[in-house]
This record gives sequence, C-alpha cells and structure tokens, in this order.
Amino acid sequence: MSLEGAQLEVDNWIKEHGVRYFNELTNMAQLTEEVGEVARIIARRYGEQSEKESDKGKDLGEELADVLFVVLCLANQTGVNLQEAFDKKLKLKSERDHDRHHSNKKLK
Repeated sequence: MSLEGAQLEVDNWIKEHGVRYFNELTNMAQLTEEVGEVARIIARRYGEQSEKESDKGKDLGEELADVLFVVLCLANQTGVNLQEAFDKKLKLKSERDHDRHHSNKKLK
C-alpha cells in the first residue's frame, strides 16, 4: 500500500469508527506517547536495560504501527500528502547523503 493509500484508509477508518479526528495537539501528545512505547521496547530489548517480565509480550510491530497511525492522522488533518513529502525527502537524502555515508569511517 502506498502512503497515499494509507492516508485514505485512516481517513475512512476515522469516518467509519471514530467520531472525528482528535485535534492536532492531542494527536501530537498521542504520538509522543506511542514513540515512548517504542523507545521502551527498543531500550529494554536491544539496549542495555533489562527487559521487565511485563514488557516481554509487547509487540514492537504493533507499537510502530500505532506511531504510523497517528502520523497518518496528523498528515490528514493538516493537509500533508505524505507520499509526496516522503518521495521528496528520499530524493533529497539520496542526493545529499550518498557519498557522505560511504565516506564515513565509523560505518565501515
């Protein structure tokens, strides 16, 4: 599915199952909360912190999907076409960073 398709799916879901979009500030707070849940899993599962028993059943993919859902909501309600924005960003990064990363001795 394209990002445009994902934005449409989220918009349809909101119309069918939600009452309306939460306002942008509420969604920003939700996004922060969801990113925190991703950070907790990463820190404990892949970092140096030990994973608590209660965290072992947490699904990283599900938490990343929560982040994506809220990002799609924010894009929809602010009029951002994420497909266009992502394509533009990828082109920029490809042009700007190609030699930079290949020349980085830390990445060898």
